[in-house]
Amino acid sequence: MKAPISWLHDLVTLPEELGTARLAEALTRAGLNVERIEAIGGEVSGPVVVGRVLHFIPEKQKNGKTINWCRVDVGPEHNEPETTAEDGTVIPAGRGIVCGAHNFAEGDLVVVALPGAVLPGDFAIAARKTYGHVSDGMMCAVEELGLGEDHAGIIVLPTEIDGVPVVPGMEAMPLLGGGDEVLDIDVTPDIGYCLSMRGLAREAAQATGVTFVDPYAVPMPEPKADGHPVRIESPNCSTFVALTVTGIDPAAASPDWMRQRLERAGMRSISLPVDVTNYVMLESGQPLHAYDADTLSGAIVVRQATPGETLVTLDDASRELVADDMLITDESGPIGLAGVMGGQTTEVTEQTTSIVLEAAHFDPLAIGRTYRRHKLPSEASRRFERGVDVAVQYAAARKAADLLVRFGGGSLAEGETVVGQAPPMPQQHITADLPARILGTAVSREQVIEILTTSGIKVTQLGDSLTLVPPTWRPDLVDPYDYVEEVGRKIGFDQIESILPTAPAGRGLSPAQQGRRTVRRAIADLGFVELISLPFISRDEVEQITHEDDPRRNLVQLANPLDDTHGCLRSTLLPGLFQAIKRNTSRSNDDLALFEMGTIFGSGRGVAAPRPSVLDRPSDEELAGLEAALPEQATAVAGVVSGNWLPAGWQGPAVRADWTHVVALAEEAARAVGITLTRKQAQVMPWHPGRCVELFANDRSIGVAGELHPSVVKQLGLPERTCAVEFDLGFLLEEAPGIGSIPSLSSFPLAKEDVALVVDESVPAEDLRRALVEGAGELLESCELFDIYRGPQIGEGKKSLAYSLHFRGADKTLKDTESAAARDAAVAVAAERFGALQRA
Repeated sequence: MKAPISWLHDLVTLPEELGTARLAEALTRAGLNVERIEAIGGEVSGPVVVGRVLHFIPEKQKNGKTINWCRVDVGPEHNEPETTAEDGTVIPAGRGIVCGAHNFAEGDLVVVALPGAVLPGDFAIAARKTYGHVSDGMMCAVEELGLGEDHAGIIVLPTEIDGVPVVPGMEAMPLLGGGDEVLDIDVTPDIGYCLSMRGLAREAAQATGVTFVDPYAVPMPEPKADGHPVRIESPNCSTFVALTVTGIDPAAASPDWMRQRLERAGMRSISLPVDVTNYVMLESGQPLHAYDADTLSGAIVVRQATPGETLVTLDDASRELVADDMLITDESGPIGLAGVMGGQTTEVTEQTTSIVLEAAHFDPLAIGRTYRRHKLPSEASRRFERGVDVAVQYAAARKAADLLVRFGGGSLAEGETVVGQAPPMPQQHITADLPARILGTAVSREQVIEILTTSGIKVTQLGDSLTLVPPTWRPDLVDPYDYVEEVGRKIGFDQIESILPTAPAGRGLSPAQQGRRTVRRAIADLGFVELISLPFISRDEVEQITHEDDPRRNLVQLANPLDDTHGCLRSTLLPGLFQAIKRNTSRSNDDLALFEMGTIFGSGRGVAAPRPSVLDRPSDEELAGLEAALPEQATAVAGVVSGNWLPAGWQGPAVRADWTHVVALAEEAARAVGITLTRKQAQVMPWHPGRCVELFANDRSIGVAGELHPSVVKQLGLPERTCAVEFDLGFLLEEAPGIGSIPSLSSFPLAKEDVALVVDESVPAEDLRRALVEGAGELLESCELFDIYRGPQIGEGKKSLAYSLHFRGADKTLKDTESAAARDAAVAVAAERFGALQRA
């Protein structure tokens, strides 16, 4: 919220000695974060005065540009005296100025920066020769004085401002509002009433100890239907006021002071009717809408949309509506999206002479859902979403009508329409010492009552109990602790001592927490760098790395994504890592080993989530419904490598990062929690079908690792031979025998047996290893492949796989015959299953 100081001073009389900086500090202490103070025209110094164009001569230059050689009266104090030219022409008193603008005429009043003036950007004005003349000053545009962004032409002043005649020689900056300052305030969602000058003036008055008189303290009249007919058929609208102004001059312009205030508050001037509604909204906090009365057909009806209805809004977009949308309609159909944006059919135009003003109160949640659904944020919806004063509608409509009558030459119709009434404000009871107990600081009963009373709260005291009724502009005051927060804000959070609570005795990290930390540390020890990405993804990113029937394509669509291009919850961690690879390689960081640990989301369960009230704790049924509507979630780990694993150096050539490194990531992560992975060849996108393995833990598939498919690498713009792994960490932690436990050590020696088996080339090494494990029996402690041989000695289409078998007795030292028998039993199963022959 941008708040011009001059506007603030019109609403509340602040202490004369209070500067803008001190006011900003006071508001910040009261809970309003003043981000910066913006000076309007503050960088202008030196003589900037009003001038009158006496005459000018257009002169076309060789470059095709036409300039004007002007004689400007800048007041007796600054004029050069009258002279006579060589040809006898009398040159009147004034200054000769070259100007390239053409939006002025002889006799117009303009703004002139004289030699010695310094404009924004440290631009010093001096007499200088240009286009064959000595230009003794500069006629200024709005942008050149730091008063706005308009640079289409120079400033042309009216003959009087606020009843004061404008004459040559007057200082121009005060006439233009120069010297004003603007507070740029970050208003938190819980104090939406401060999205208005009225609300900020009230806060400034309370922060500085002065009295505030509310200019909008006009009581809401009893319901009546003397004006334009209105019906409310939606439960999300409590009040609707309609006033009609006729006979407006379509050519009437907004007064300069109104345009200046709108621009300084961050809104551009459009037309008198639009400017008036925006001005009153900024001042009162109540959004208004103006309808061209001649385009309305019958009564205005507030109702919910019928699915399939459409509305063309003021931004020329056709919007398909749903039942949750609240509409403003007439006999022709929808004419506005309530509280968000009006429709084209009843838009106020340059030909409009009669206007129906709308000031209504809509449900904040309904407005918030609608503008997010249609991606249509507006100044009106922003205020409705945060809660608008439930009783200011009539006062705001009357103020807007009065301004239209005053500046547009219209007249206010006698008939007025007021439908509905302001709902009663919720009553609450607290003990007078509650703020002191919760805030942990001394706050007396008298302070509590004074703070709450000056905040507009009706306080009734009965012993130690306070009965509180909030004002109509404070819908945020519902819970007892809302009032505690109000007291804390007003005494200043900087006055509340920070006390670190004593931590209760705990039992340390949970097994899952220990497991995640153990895995993260183990992967980092391998040389991988962890990154954290947002859990959002686009459908294109998933479709690029999966087949049509891949379950990872069943994404959970977000109703209100932060970014339209990433509107789903991720079902895989890989796209985030791929983006990191691309970002790093684009900056010549080619040797990468990255991993991420995070949550992935399965398909939704097809159950609509309930919408609990924010006023009370959700019921058990609502909590169960919310839980049932959540998508499936799992904790996964993914890693990628590209470039070199080890750089070239004096020790030797570079070592290329390959599939072994991503497989090692998964195996080391599993080993850290006491699980040994097995693997077998697989064909899964986006991996290379011949360089891909499926990972198993306790005979369950948990992930895939290997080199990425060349087509995927090319499509995504990744380095050649990029490798990746992704696996289910949640299952590993569930199956972990005991995170951090130390396995028992046997006191009996190990017996080692090696076997080399010749099998067909098609036999997977892992399948053969499993056959050996199955045949070896309980004495086997481990079985690892350590060599593969192919050559003429074993024949074409054959390979020799050598395994190291380790045996150990649980209660005795094994004899050579016992370990040999176990070895032979293992080989027998391999021979029976795969026709394996043992090499000598």
